[in-house]
Amino acid sequence: MAAAEIRMTPRLMRAARALVGWQQQDLAEASRVPKPTISAFELKPETAKMIAANARLIVEAFEAAGVEFIPENGGGAGIRFRNRSDGTRGEH
Repeated sequence: MAAAEIRMTPRLMRAARALVGWQQQDLAEASRVPKPTISAFELKPETAKMIAANARLIVEAFEAAGVEFIPENGGGAGIRFRNRSDGTRGEH
């Protein structure tokens, strides 16, 4: 899914970090978005919006780490690991 199609929410960001086992500092380093920006956003209500450029950098960092974002399709947005090249799911 293209980064532009993802609506990053505080909960989705926390879930993606948990999936890959990243602390906020790890995400900051991978995305080049300052840690204070990440920390502040994660504390906001679910209706909060992030600057598009920062959201794109964060989504791209998660995608590079193997995360696939699942669009809202009536059941809510979600995340999972992409299929690995060996045909197995990248699940923990």
